[in-house]
Amino acid sequence: DLQICQHRAPTCCTKKMEESYQAAVRRERTQSIQALNFELKYMIVGHITAFQEAFESLLRFAENRTSSLFETAYRPMAKEAAEPVKELFTDLSLYILGAETTVESAVLRFFDSLFPLVYSRLINPGITDLSEDYTECLRLTRQDVNPFGRYSKNMVTELSKSLWASRMLSQALSLGIEVINTTEHAALTKECSRALVKMQYCPHCQGLTLIRPCAGYCLNVMRGCLASVSELDAQWREYISTLEYLTNEMAASHDLEMALTGIRNSINEAILHAQLNGPQLSATVDKVCGQPKQQEGSLSSDNIVPVKEVAETQTFVMAHASLNNKRREFISYMKRSRTFHASIAERLCDGDLVMRDSSTCWNGEDVV
Repeated sequence: DLQICQHRAPTCCTKKMEESYQAAVRRERTQSIQALNFELKYMIVGHITAFQEAFESLLRFAENRTSSLFETAYRPMAKEAAEPVKELFTDLSLYILGAETTVESAVLRFFDSLFPLVYSRLINPGITDLSEDYTECLRLTRQDVNPFGRYSKNMVTELSKSLWASRMLSQALSLGIEVINTTEHAALTKECSRALVKMQYCPHCQGLTLIRPCAGYCLNVMRGCLASVSELDAQWREYISTLEYLTNEMAASHDLEMALTGIRNSINEAILHAQLNGPQLSATVDKVCGQPKQQEGSLSSDNIVPVKEVAETQTFVMAHASLNNKRREFISYMKRSRTFHASIAERLCDGDLVMRDSSTCWNGEDVV
């Protein structure tokens, strides 16, 4: 009553053994594909972690530089500016990791929060009554009076260009893992598992436990079994090209590192612009939000402190070099995996499965 290993000669197999062999080939095939996938998956997962660590390191570095701007140049508002600065960099980090947010909303939200502080601590340092209603009015007025000139829009443009490639790369790497996991768990068809049993275990039914499949026979069976996986070849090659494009974009003119470290300077220029236009801003705000309470003998608003760039170069250079090296190393490895899905049958038949350098092998029917 054998269904797969039918043979003219006497046999030592039963139908129950054939069923056990079918379970064994399914398990072995999954394990052998997992073993092939392991290195590729390990590299992608490792680089997802490495890229994210490098992004976080650069974001922290840029955040510290931005915070130091307020502590050194705009001390009257440094304490209150800490929270908006932290929120800005959290939003940028979430954007890179693929959250449903935009660079524009993150940057404009930051400047909305910054305007009440600039207005009450630098432009009109005598204001004592900064009620919730008055603060909210200032926040809403920011969009109309445009106190920060072109600098807020420029910051959106620069960051959007440079962070886009980082966000896309982050999502693309996660997609790569998803594809590999899917190929590992691709179900074998009934015909395929029968063909694998015939190739690997039917010789055992005749006591031929040491004989192995012929190389050409193995390739035919494996190609038939893995046709759906090898169909991914064209898309996988395109995927590798996209990764290459994204890593080049990150390293090109819209350099992520330069854009992040430039945030400090953009904010400084924006605040200086608002201070220089203080009288016009005050006149407009008074009309819209009313006049706030003033302290007697209010401080002069002419105390504009231009900021000298503090060169914290060593940390930045190290983070910059680290990210560049990771990009290069990763893309050269991924380019070597271009033919991964096309050559999977050859690689599975390349190990101990088939008979090498021997005059006899199993062709599915007999020893030849």
